[in-house]
Amino acid sequence: MKSILKLMAGAAIIASMHSAAVAKDLVIGVSWSNFQEERWKTDEAAIKAALEASGDKYISADAQSSAAKQLTDIESLIAQGANALIVLAQDSDAIAPAIEKANAEGIPVVGYDRLIENPDAFYITFDNKEVGRMQAREVFKVKPEGNFVFIKGSSSDPNADFLFAGQMEVLKEAVDGGKVKNVGEAYTDGWKPENAQKNMEQFLTANDNKVDAVVASNDGTAGGAIAALSAQGLAGSVPVSGQDGDHAALNRVALGTQTVSVWKDARELGKKAAEIAAALASGKTMDEIEGVQTFNGGPKGVEMKSVFLAPMPITKDNLNVVIDAGWISKEAACQGVSAGSVAACN
Repeated sequence: MKSILKLMAGAAIIASMHSAAVAKDLVIGVSWSNFQEERWKTDEAAIKAALEASGDKYISADAQSSAAKQLTDIESLIAQGANALIVLAQDSDAIAPAIEKANAEGIPVVGYDRLIENPDAFYITFDNKEVGRMQAREVFKVKPEGNFVFIKGSSSDPNADFLFAGQMEVLKEAVDGGKVKNVGEAYTDGWKPENAQKNMEQFLTANDNKVDAVVASNDGTAGGAIAALSAQGLAGSVPVSGQDGDHAALNRVALGTQTVSVWKDARELGKKAAEIAAALASGKTMDEIEGVQTFNGGPKGVEMKSVFLAPMPITKDNLNVVIDAGWISKEAACQGVSAGSVAACN
């Protein structure tokens, strides 16, 4: 009996040692939808730093805005031995087969910043409805009535609809009361600034340039809208929203051509995503993740485990917040700003 107990104890020690071994030197694969956007380079640096700190390996692929390429990218990351995946989805429906393959092979998937509506995928993002509310509030403060244009995100990204829903929550009463008129609303294919610019140009033409405000859903689309406004001599007189805290956008906020950029500290998002991916790969359950909550607000109502981080609207009045946080240098934020016009730039 004693020998059997010794054997069992020995087996338990070996199993424990094996478990400890697999909890280190993990390979975390990251699939980016389009790495050309400034925003994702900040996220990547944070993910890499967190994995380096835990002794884990980072591998990645850039889908270059192609859902078809992302499908094969994810399969390639699995083939390279990824123990967990972080996926910034180009089109969550189109890549569903790859997500299901990962799940079938026991590889945890973290849907990064964009919803992958699968109960076996963890979801980490900022509160995108609140981002939309913040965008609309800041534009509405500047222009409480008039002709509004809505430059939405990509139709293949659920975030586009979350943002728009938040925007309309804030503006619904004014729209219903006739104070705010929706004179243009369009999705922006691929979130591309050039597509946002084309949409904005069409709305300006259709309304004889009588556009009083633009609720754009991120800084890239805001930049496209502002380029169209600038061509008509309207930049700076029409409030425009955005999000992400892109350096160019924060400079536009300081210059007065963009009203707000809702800042989502990508350094925090990247760090937490890396930690969650590594934890899940090491055997933790989704319910054991710190700060986890249940989310079922996607288009299909699928119940998922999620972590939501808090965003912050950045305007001229609190531009110092991102400068003090080391997100952007004072020189970059204040380039070309007239002396005395913005407190953070003094």
